[in-house]
Amino acid sequence: MSALQVAMAEVARTIEAELERRLPASSADAATGPEARLVEAMRYAALGPGKRFRPFLVIAGARLFDVHDSASLPAAIAVEMIHAYSLVHDDLPAMDNSELRRGRPSCHVKFGEATAILAGDALLTLAFGVLADESGGANGPEATVRLKLIARLAAAAGIHGMAGGQALDLAFANESHQAAEIARMERMKTGELIAFSCEAGAILAQAPERARMALHSYAHDLGLAYQIADDILDAEGSEDATGKSVGRDAEQGKATFVAQLGLEQARRQAGMLAAQAVQHLDLFGEKADLLRSVADFVIRRRG
Repeated sequence: MSALQVAMAEVARTIEAELERRLPASSADAATGPEARLVEAMRYAALGPGKRFRPFLVIAGARLFDVHDSASLPAAIAVEMIHAYSLVHDDLPAMDNSELRRGRPSCHVKFGEATAILAGDALLTLAFGVLADESGGANGPEATVRLKLIARLAAAAGIHGMAGGQALDLAFANESHQAAEIARMERMKTGELIAFSCEAGAILAQAPERARMALHSYAHDLGLAYQIADDILDAEGSEDATGKSVGRDAEQGKATFVAQLGLEQARRQAGMLAAQAVQHLDLFGEKADLLRSVADFVIRRRG
């Protein structure tokens, strides 16, 4: 295994354990009452298979500034909960209508649409509760830093970020759009949450603006490369490899770089963006080697 694979696997185990601790327990009072099905759906959506890519970016970015993992873990957990909620809602029949996620039936297929919507709502809400929690001890961030993280994550997930990007994605279906419009949509839909993940460490460390902007620029290019790679996987990947339904973009007339440029040109565009992303890390020297490896991982992944 490469150094990146080892590091990602280590972070994934840590995130899984912390999610298990932070989510409502299946043995709690709520799990035996009317809310039991909701608790089960939340745990189904957030636990189990998953690369934990965004939490890894949070922790790897924080290590650039020697921020202790225990201090960056709440931000890592929060962004994973936001991501999990977004997948539950994106899979709904009113959105992408996907029946498979992470190699398993989508949340709404297993629990029904109403419970899936509530599970997504609950995960979204819990994410901000995790960031606001002041019980982090000596290594926990101070209140002003927690507020900055909350504001930044809210922006990344809201109208100018993920939610707005999904709205554009739905509006753009079966329409012709320029590459710049598609890039804006994909940066909002996917890139803003990745940008938060990359910048969280700089916010935690109260790092100089130059360092935060370098990570923002890295994430700007990385996020778009990630989404283009995702579109390529939808076009030519398999359900076994990706763990989710494929071929849906073309079926639904989605506006993607693959539809706009074709597979090979889209692949070249993703490679160019990954190379640009790496250049923004020069400020950090060898400490950013793992993040440099991430750029290559993003465009070469098969799932």
